[in-house]
Amino acid sequence: MLVVGAGPTGLVLAIWLTRLGVRVRIVDRNPAPSTTSRAVAVQARVLEMYMQLGLAAPVVDAGVRANALNLWVASRRAARFPIGPAGEGLTPFPFVLIYPQDAHERLLIAELAQLGVTVERSTTLVALRQDDDGVHATLRDPDGTDRSCAAAYCAGCDGARSAVRQTLGVEFPGGTYSQYFYVADVQSTGPTTNGEVHVALDTADFLIVFPMKGEGRTRLIGVARDRAGAEHQDVRFEDVSHVVLEQLGVSVSHVNWFSTYHVHHRVASRFRDRRAFLLGDAAHIHSPVGGQGMNTGISDAINLAWKLAAVVRGEGDAKLLDSYEPERIAFAQRLVATTDRLFTLATAQGKLAAFVRTKIVPRLAPLLLRIAAVQRFMFRTVSQLVIEYRDSPLSSGIAGSVHAGDRLPWVRSGERDNFAPLATVAWQLHVHGTASADVAATARALGVALHVFPWSRQAEAAGLARNALYLVRPDGYVGFAGAAADLPALQRYAASWGLRLSPSSLQT
Repeated sequence: MLVVGAGPTGLVLAIWLTRLGVRVRIVDRNPAPSTTSRAVAVQARVLEMYMQLGLAAPVVDAGVRANALNLWVASRRAARFPIGPAGEGLTPFPFVLIYPQDAHERLLIAELAQLGVTVERSTTLVALRQDDDGVHATLRDPDGTDRSCAAAYCAGCDGARSAVRQTLGVEFPGGTYSQYFYVADVQSTGPTTNGEVHVALDTADFLIVFPMKGEGRTRLIGVARDRAGAEHQDVRFEDVSHVVLEQLGVSVSHVNWFSTYHVHHRVASRFRDRRAFLLGDAAHIHSPVGGQGMNTGISDAINLAWKLAAVVRGEGDAKLLDSYEPERIAFAQRLVATTDRLFTLATAQGKLAAFVRTKIVPRLAPLLLRIAAVQRFMFRTVSQLVIEYRDSPLSSGIAGSVHAGDRLPWVRSGERDNFAPLATVAWQLHVHGTASADVAATARALGVALHVFPWSRQAEAAGLARNALYLVRPDGYVGFAGAAADLPALQRYAASWGLRLSPSSLQT
């Protein structure tokens, strides 16, 4: 497997594939990992999937847990959203983790190195062709020498200017906003250095303040409006508007680093071309509103990794790969549309936009955030727990209120945690209640581990049905759901996808 691009998306794909026993070669055009970053948020859904490989604990330990989000309008705190209570009982990670991408990448690179895989730096993709047997790439080494590389598949994780996407001729429709963002890593004091996330709106400005590891260290992301006619790379921190900073009482004593960049909103017309796949920023880019970008790319990687591993290892039909694009492109299109609307609301010029931001939002937000259902909806959305693949060809059935394609609901009852078995990164059959001898025999015949959990009020509250069958995919989503009597349907499902399963797929 050839992975082009060693950002978080490519690194997670390489780690996941290697742990599943697939040989990987990963290259990156940059001479070294980045030492600065725009992306800072790691959402609960990604941490759940990291937990499957034992990566969640070191990532959480290295980051800052943000347990609340504050909305400020014109120097007044309009609303506070307590993230922790909204996520309690939904996930083992009821918070937003602030962990900058550059540190995140270093951790992933070290994990990959432990598995015996090293990123090949200053190596660029020059050409790519495909045939029935695989992909044939031309890679340019740091010394300028062109070399051939043959692989079964290729993954383009190489960012917004993806050489893989361009080589494949895949369109990247969308646009570029006229404004540009600035991001600054600073030492500061003031009410926003309290370990929480702060979003500030004003008639003309927009700012997000993230807590960072270290006393008084924060990350600022805002719209650089001053000197709008200047080239953005020439703008300094001193040049951008400090109106919102002053309104928030933020005093910046030192700027560790500062950068500006244009914001795009684009989704590739295809995420797959035969044996080549597009993931992360190579497939979709959007504004940083909501902290979704890096997480979406990582989820792309995990969605594709187990399917590729199944096909390469002969544990599933090649048509498993057909489900990657419809599952991930649908979410990317919704995400880009949503972030586009939010970004437009936050940054639009004019009296009407200013009136909405400074008059309507501060009145409406506190009322909505008092409603527990709204809080839960917001957490599920931002944390990406809401992502589902119900319309996927890989999803079949419903039991209780859990549909095939849904993320497996987290249920912890006493010492039993139904996410613990997901550490095998393998198909598995879950039953909450009791499982008959026929169910156990079917699981053995399919080659999947059967996990039976005592029926509990937590399982009922999560929407699971008593004694029902939930065939869980290696990425923690439900592939098949049905009643205990639906064993023939379960067997037909496994046969239709050519699943030749093993209950211990993970390489340790």
